[in-house]
Amino acid sequence: MAIHTVSDLYQMQSMPLSIKVRMTENRIRGWVDEYGEDGVYVSFSGGKDSTVLLDIVRKLYPDVMAVFVDTGLEYPEIRDFVKTFDNVEWLKPKKTFKQVIEEYGYPFISKEVSDKVQGARKYIKALNVNKEDPEYQNLMMGIIPSETLRYKQVMGTATQKDGSPSTYNLSKYKFFLEAPFEISAKCCNVMKKSPVHSFGRKTGRKPMTAQMASESRMRTLQWLKNGCNGFEMKSPISNPMSFWTEQDVLLYIKENNLPICSVYGDIVGVDGKEVKVKDADTKALFDLDRPFLTTTGCDRTGCMFCGYGCHLEKEGEGRFLRMKETHPKQYDYIMRSADK
Repeated sequence: MAIHTVSDLYQMQSMPLSIKVRMTENRIRGWVDEYGEDGVYVSFSGGKDSTVLLDIVRKLYPDVMAVFVDTGLEYPEIRDFVKTFDNVEWLKPKKTFKQVIEEYGYPFISKEVSDKVQGARKYIKALNVNKEDPEYQNLMMGIIPSETLRYKQVMGTATQKDGSPSTYNLSKYKFFLEAPFEISAKCCNVMKKSPVHSFGRKTGRKPMTAQMASESRMRTLQWLKNGCNGFEMKSPISNPMSFWTEQDVLLYIKENNLPICSVYGDIVGVDGKEVKVKDADTKALFDLDRPFLTTTGCDRTGCMFCGYGCHLEKEGEGRFLRMKETHPKQYDYIMRSADK
């Protein structure tokens, strides 16, 4: 049973940053009280979100360890930035990006979509379905045969009560079923999750991450179910900034003059645009009338070659086009054909 409602999230997201910082501090204290300073760590990617979290944590507990997973996929500026911090444990995955892609496939759209596409393609291969078979045609329409329970919802055509397509209708991605390359969500599992899970099993330490509910539907659902401190989860994890927004992160950095990685550029206000966060149910507990903030460089960092979310970027402003200008060597590596 969920411990929060969507209205709870809207209300908390609408609060001033000063209150959010205090709430985050309380959740950090609760996590440390449960596991001890030597029993926790900050998952530190070198990105602006985790930089803010590490700053808040170490203002309370200066000796708490940070953990960085060196996948080899980070911007070189990120790796250099992480090196400026003390008490950071560097982890490495067992496989390279090239090995993961060759074995499992590329990450595209989102983890949810990648999983569904991979499942559908497994179904096609398992039944040896060809393009002329009615079953294949049904699959392309988003219809999965009822006897295939494992893949019943793969590429499903979800609908709303009135019969109109749902926001989360995955059938629009059915063209991936015939893509000349494999698609999978395994990359993140192998490159990032596996090293930290091994670290957790070895040390017993429990992570604090800078994940926010606003980043994806899956993270929203996780927060609704478990809250910020997931003490009862199979793998306990704390997300003490879950109710923050991107604007909160940028404002914290600006107000605290917090150094962030150079790849982000500067944080600037956008003329004529203001931040307004409103709760439809409680009629705007708070209106945050302040300049809208943005970065002059990258807006997100993470893995340079990841395809998640690239479909949401504005034409001509995508991460890969930016990479072509700022990091031509890395751009050539990911874009050149396999035979070169």
